[in-house]
Amino acid sequence: MTSDFEDHVLGADGRFHAVDGEVRLSLYGWEDWIVLAVFWILACVVFYQVFTRYVLNDAAGWTEEIARYLLIAVTFLGGAMAVRRNTHIQVDFVYRFLPRAAGRVLSLLVDAVRAAFFGYAVWLTWLLMDRIGSQRMAVVELPIGLVFGAMLIGFALMFGRALQVAWHHWRRGYSALERSDVLQEDKA
Repeated sequence: MTSDFEDHVLGADGRFHAVDGEVRLSLYGWEDWIVLAVFWILACVVFYQVFTRYVLNDAAGWTEEIARYLLIAVTFLGGAMAVRRNTHIQVDFVYRFLPRAAGRVLSLLVDAVRAAFFGYAVWLTWLLMDRIGSQRMAVVELPIGLVFGAMLIGFALMFGRALQVAWHHWRRGYSALERSDVLQEDKA
């Protein structure tokens, strides 16, 4: 008796056969590539930090601060990827018990509240940048506004993508909240 795993992985000769899936770069948005670049800059800074600390025994003090700020940039810029792919945490269990019309209204409300939240976050981040954006970082003599600028761009991208997702859900007539089987289609 063979298992389902063996039927899909093992060939008739009993050997492991794997076929690489098609590489589809069209799945990635332009912001994904920006996040990837910032992530690799972060990786280089962290590698340099480890190298100077443990190999040279003379830690570069600026690397910890810059790595922290780059991680903030990756987080907020990467949030736009999650909004575009509709992969933020969501609870769709409730929708199984709601009537279809109530689920539709609630789904539209979720889209509207999400977009409003990101729009409000853009405005608050702008106000924050206006007040303390010219202050200097603790170790590196750069304006802290650079960090808040990455946050502002990230929230603006999330806001724009939330509007796109809401429009897509409106035109399609349902969202992944209402039909969890579509979530996999949205990610592909």
